[in-house]
Amino acid sequence: MTGAGEAWQATACAFRRGVRACALAAVGVVGMGNVCAAVEPDWDQAENIKDAATRLAQIQRTQGATKAFQFIDACYRTHRLSSTYTKAFEACIAQDYLETQILTLIYGRLSPDTLKRMGAPTPQVLTSTMLQRVGSSFAQYNVSKERIAEFKKNIDEHGFPLFFKTLFPDAKMPVPNLGPGAGDKPPGDPPPATKPNDAPADNKSPEQKSPEKT
Repeated sequence: MTGAGEAWQATACAFRRGVRACALAAVGVVGMGNVCAAVEPDWDQAENIKDAATRLAQIQRTQGATKAFQFIDACYRTHRLSSTYTKAFEACIAQDYLETQILTLIYGRLSPDTLKRMGAPTPQVLTSTMLQRVGSSFAQYNVSKERIAEFKKNIDEHGFPLFFKTLFPDAKMPVPNLGPGAGDKPPGDPPPATKPNDAPADNKSPEQKSPEKT
């Protein structure tokens, strides 16, 4: 996965609506194609995030969190190969963010000793590794800070409430926390516990390691 500090080289590439100036990522990832700076999306970002949340919640409810992680992994692997920032790739990022929010809420209610016995990552590890993946994904396409802020706003206002209520219809809506204090117990009733191995137990990204099914 490329990092935010990767060198960018000037080049030109074709967009669907004509030829515009863009950047070529100088990355060393095998199979990674040339990528361009992101342009303004021609899709409804809030609706795209809600659709992504609904799809992921359906997978998790019917097949479990392990399958949800595998779905996110496959989504990243497929759509990050595009030369342009796409609606589908943005959905991958949204799903990664949403899944981390849920697991951070669950694991934030458990003691460090309990997490260690479960072989589960701490909320801090979940958060930091997700933010690295998401930051790298946005950097790959030179997504602006303004668009990233709008993405975060849409996740908090439209994606997370829908995702949480679909998974836990009877639970009180908590306040998600993926900032520096992630892991503090949020207000509200806790959602049901998840399986220990339903989340990665190390710093590897979904593309590097999918959680093993128990």
